[in-house]
Amino acid sequence: MALSPSLFTQESEKNNANCMETKQSQTVAMASEDPLQNLCLASQEVLHKAQQSGRSRCLQCGGSRMFYCYTCYVPVENVPTEQIPVVQLPLKIDIIKHPNETDGKSTAVHAKLLAPNSVSIYTYPCIPEYEGKDHEVVLVFPGPQSVSIKDISFHLQKRIEGKGRGKTDDLDMPPIKLKRAKVEEGCDSNESMCKGPALKRVVFIDSTWNQTNQIASDERLRELLQVELKTRKTCFWRHQKGKPDTFLSTIEAIYYFLVDYHRDMLKERYKGQYDNLLFFYSFMYRLIKNAKGSAEKTKPKPSLTH
Repeated sequence: MALSPSLFTQESEKNNANCMETKQSQTVAMASEDPLQNLCLASQEVLHKAQQSGRSRCLQCGGSRMFYCYTCYVPVENVPTEQIPVVQLPLKIDIIKHPNETDGKSTAVHAKLLAPNSVSIYTYPCIPEYEGKDHEVVLVFPGPQSVSIKDISFHLQKRIEGKGRGKTDDLDMPPIKLKRAKVEEGCDSNESMCKGPALKRVVFIDSTWNQTNQIASDERLRELLQVELKTRKTCFWRHQKGKPDTFLSTIEAIYYFLVDYHRDMLKERYKGQYDNLLFFYSFMYRLIKNAKGSAEKTKPKPSLTH
């Protein structure tokens, strides 16, 4: 899909500048009434028009879809590509989708539509090769050994140092010289914790929560450091009953990971750079919320009997 970000460059810069003051007052939990109300988004007028005109044709497969084709990962005919924002991400994102996951219900496609140069989607059992890369790739999954985003640098650095200790050169080097060499190479533990190793790729699982263990326990993912987003709460309209509200939809997990990565690992002020990842999600959230509100108002009131 050929997406041109040029039309959004100036608008994105303006949005980021305008959002600085808003983000200062935004809390981690956000507002309970509308948790997505403070996002710095591109104009959603194109989605309003598409919603009014109804389903449209996918120009690639010919399927009838609303807003976008979840099979081809492209906007449909009545949603011009040039009116969809393009988000530049600091990391590569791999999404492993369970084969039984319903394409039309998944939010993973939002990430591919909005950050096409950074996001790849694979259908399990197809998984990229991560062997030898466990010091630069993490898996977002709430496992028993999972760590917080703040601790990623520390744990990845330990893996780098573990690999270094396995080198034959290290075994033949006297302890004093070995320590001096590690410092000269930038391997001093204190320094590494400040700088942090270069995280390059993040893996997400797109599946119902009851099916995630099958993928997370796959031997190709088993050795990756697992990271959990423990403080974020979902507002997904298809949240699974019996699961905690910290179990996020795929696009929520990607978005919140990047926001926390920007603040906690890059140590930079967040100015809404990744908010457009929720461009479709926030629109659909309000659409469904309003529809539910209208349905509640039209329900007949129970009659009083004496």
